[in-house]
Amino acid sequence: MLHLGGAVEGFADASYTSSTKGETLADTIRVVSSYVDVIAMRSPKEGSALLASQFSACPIINAGDGGHYHPTQTLTDLLTIRALQGGFSGHTIGFCGDLKFGRTVHSLAKAMSRYPNNKFVFISPNELTLPEYYVKSVLEPAGVQYATSERLESVIGDLDILYMTRVQKERFFNEQDYIRLKDSYILDKAKMQLARKDMIVLHPLPRVNEISPEVDSDPRAAYFKQVKYGMYARMALISKVTGSL
Repeated sequence: MLHLGGAVEGFADASYTSSTKGETLADTIRVVSSYVDVIAMRSPKEGSALLASQFSACPIINAGDGGHYHPTQTLTDLLTIRALQGGFSGHTIGFCGDLKFGRTVHSLAKAMSRYPNNKFVFISPNELTLPEYYVKSVLEPAGVQYATSERLESVIGDLDILYMTRVQKERFFNEQDYIRLKDSYILDKAKMQLARKDMIVLHPLPRVNEISPEVDSDPRAAYFKQVKYGMYARMALISKVTGSL
């Protein structure tokens, strides 16, 4: 918004709002939307953005919806894939890490399932596999070919795109489970030597230690380019919903 010449108001945490006094999300949105032209909303609670859209006097941008979806990150990912891989069809895409709670994975896989001849490989420990409801409601209706693996090394050579994700501590109820799983998959130079020369590595960031810094200098590492594409995608989205385009 600042790059577009606009101004920004808001809060980073609900504790800074009247919700601490018992105000409902609906009332908070009614109040905030009276002051602004668009609301970019990020919430840990699934369905919050949809609920907010029913009470807002201005457009709502879903900037992350609990463990469900993250559509603005997907716009970022799609723009990056189009720029670096030439289009959206005919790719083998590996999703690695936290597939159970990873809303960026859920969003991108849903988007890419709309394009022909894409294949998915889901790489995770058993505890963090893709939810069954997602398989039934998204992948199977789309007729997408997909496979699963517990080992990144065994499938990385088949991929055109590797989408790495962090194991999200905030999604675990048991810290011991997080500690046990957080280092399940670490991408390093040795694994990159097994990959195709034209594969690209994406990551929604922030990373913790799932991509070794030694990979950053590899020309296939595209996650920092992805950041800039994200700025362009979100600028375009804000322009669109505010009527500037």
